[in-house]
Amino acid sequence: MKSFPKSLSQKLLQREAKHALRKLPIGKDLIDFASNDYLGFANNEDLFHKAHHYLLVNNIKTNGATGSRLLSGNHCLYQLAEDFIAQFHKSEEALIFNSGYDANIGFFSSVPQRNDVILYDELCHASIRDGIQMSHAKSHKFQHNNFEELVRLIIKLTTTNTPLTTFYVVTESVFSMDGDSPNLEELVAICEKYDCYLIVDEAHALGVFGENGEGLIQSLGLQDKVFARIMTFGKGLGCHGAAVLGSQELKKYLVNFARSFIYTTGLSPHSVASIFVAYQQLSNEKLALQQLKRNIIHFNQEKSQMGLKPLFVYSKSAIQCAVIAGNEKVKSIANQLQDREFDAKAILSPTVPEGQERLRFCLHSYNSQKEISDVLQQLSLLVFK
Repeated sequence: MKSFPKSLSQKLLQREAKHALRKLPIGKDLIDFASNDYLGFANNEDLFHKAHHYLLVNNIKTNGATGSRLLSGNHCLYQLAEDFIAQFHKSEEALIFNSGYDANIGFFSSVPQRNDVILYDELCHASIRDGIQMSHAKSHKFQHNNFEELVRLIIKLTTTNTPLTTFYVVTESVFSMDGDSPNLEELVAICEKYDCYLIVDEAHALGVFGENGEGLIQSLGLQDKVFARIMTFGKGLGCHGAAVLGSQELKKYLVNFARSFIYTTGLSPHSVASIFVAYQQLSNEKLALQQLKRNIIHFNQEKSQMGLKPLFVYSKSAIQCAVIAGNEKVKSIANQLQDREFDAKAILSPTVPEGQERLRFCLHSYNSQKEISDVLQQLSLLVFK
């Protein structure tokens, strides 16, 4: 076997020197402030049995999809789940993808056309950026939640493009590394004024915002003013996969041109049943959502009382981030918290810019308020010692 290329070894050594080398973590039985399982659905035994029971009752005993959805993999559960999801989100249609990454890659690599323009928030997720990079459209980022810069870009680029150019504006309703949100009403107004198509990734809003966890766009009544929403199921829904919400024409287009949809084996019946059952649970389950909202309020109150508020990015979501500059320093604090049984994770550069490294806390319905107070007390001792 040939030796490992020296250029690749050098890159690994550079990462290690910056205390940024990624390693797969070993699972520990710690108090969870790290996972995206906001409502506890991933470990909900009742949901597991409901999905299994649904398959048995409907005599579905297939382990795999057997092929792409355009060949042999479009089993009957897909249509039931997509219809339910579309109705739940007040959308014309929903199209299930194998993951949020696949949904964003498929959408952004196929929908914007050559000579179109994509304007995206600089903190958009890697899957959005990768999809944009695969597109033939021109792309420009704007400063995080800075709509004045966005408008300047739109005006400038409108004068240098043809009237046939389509403008797409891309953001997230809850940003995964900061937990903050844009002013979506203002953004919708800008897109309407300048005739732009708005796309919003709602991965970290599903199961967190709205009366039934339907997401931030829908809770604000803006669903009819957004061209496409991307809903990811691996966070608040506790399972796997994603859906693009939009018009009938958009669904038809993605089925024909989104390569990450066309050229992959579909999800197994069990995976789609898990999605279907989880959405049904979300429709009826309000206790977990209400407890999550109480925990978010408690976290924000406690961090203010302990003098920690200046460290944190402003957030009303389940993601709370304390900016602690330096990979080595933030890793040290995260490790010490884990030694004290609290699983909070350090987010390092280059995932975030140098100097913006942070300790990321994910809140859940199953965290007790005592656990929240205790982890912040420990953070206070470590930061201010």
